[in-house]
Amino acid sequence: MVLKRFSILVILRIMLLCGTILAFAWVIQRPEMFFNQLTLAAIFILQVMELIRFVNQTNRELSRFLLGIKHADFTITFHQAHLGKSFRELEDSMHAILQAYKQVKIEKEAQYQFLQALVTRLPIGIISIAEEDIVVINATAEKLLNIEGYRNWSLLKLRHPTVAQALDSVGDHGRKLIEFKTSENTAHLTIEVSTTFILDKSYRLITIQDIHTELEQKEIEAWHKLIRILTHEIMNSVTPVASLTETIQGMLTDKSGQLKSIEALTTDTLGDIRFSLNTIHKRSEGLLDFVEKYRALTRVPKPAIQPVRLHSFLKTMANLMEPEMQRHNIALQWHVTDENLQASLDSNLIEQVIINLITNSIYALQQVSDKHIYLGAYLHENRVIIEITDNGSGIREKEMQDIFIPFFSTKKEGTGIGLSLSKQIMNLHGGSIKVTSVPHEKTTFYLTFKA
Repeated sequence: MVLKRFSILVILRIMLLCGTILAFAWVIQRPEMFFNQLTLAAIFILQVMELIRFVNQTNRELSRFLLGIKHADFTITFHQAHLGKSFRELEDSMHAILQAYKQVKIEKEAQYQFLQALVTRLPIGIISIAEEDIVVINATAEKLLNIEGYRNWSLLKLRHPTVAQALDSVGDHGRKLIEFKTSENTAHLTIEVSTTFILDKSYRLITIQDIHTELEQKEIEAWHKLIRILTHEIMNSVTPVASLTETIQGMLTDKSGQLKSIEALTTDTLGDIRFSLNTIHKRSEGLLDFVEKYRALTRVPKPAIQPVRLHSFLKTMANLMEPEMQRHNIALQWHVTDENLQASLDSNLIEQVIINLITNSIYALQQVSDKHIYLGAYLHENRVIIEITDNGSGIREKEMQDIFIPFFSTKKEGTGIGLSLSKQIMNLHGGSIKVTSVPHEKTTFYLTFKA
């Protein structure tokens, strides 16, 4: 193996050092050569120092190089090429490492700038907190909370204690809806908090979204649907009334527009007028009935909620509906998973809801030969569920979003009140009503209560 230049230089220095030691050993035996002894001792010390300096030179250069990388000083270089080929290869390797590190640094900075641009343009407010420092906050969050320029979480708490309390109540993970008031307006914000650990440091990521616009849009859509249905029902009643009124006026006036005399009215004409008046009266009563049902929809009584044992409650409902089931040749089954299962509800109002749902099931089973209705209750995820299932015609997908809208009905003679009223009653109980349906196979309504 060919010795490298560095190795040769080290060996040469060691050999010179050994020569100095031998010379020093020879002159030390001759007292008359005292000054030569001092000279050789000094040379020996200088040679040792030079050997140490030469050996550590590479370590110093490497240390300087790595320190430059640590502080991102990309101008630093490794100058040891004069020591031979192996050190030129080391210099090339160090240069390649430097360029790779520089490239990683550039890519990291580009990714950071891209992330900053992305976060800034998101329509959702984002805040990242490490201890009491705000690491990331975008313009949307600053605008929603009116905290432009804030970078310290303690100062933000002083500015908006309500928001801080809401976030503290959520904890490290969770979601909450709050009402945020400013001097100008009131916003409805949904706040979601998650916590993660990066390099043993805790970061809280907070997302904030203003749902006021979405709520307004949904409210407008609901009003549009309601107005469309109300207009449809009212026009169905008013149009024939207006038409019959015009017909009666034509019967009672002549061609010149003058009122006819009694003698001019024939028996057939009087019969037609009477028939028209009866029709107008009937449609007026229908319109009054419609208005009365609308008033009933807006005047749902406050429920008298108390614990109810569901086994007894559903048994009573089954007995109540049994005659109707027999009349329509329907098999009614009911089951409660736990005889002691209870739910907090107003039994009278929930009876009304269940009767309405069973009535809808009876209608859906008209074209089915083997008719079944199932009524059950069980506990699921700390919620009490009352389930009403039938194997009738089902609900089409395009109607699923509209069935709870007032006056929307799939029945020819339906009023569209029942399901909307049922939903109001469930909302007043702090619960919910949901439906799933597979047309011509199965439809299930779920009434959810607090346990």
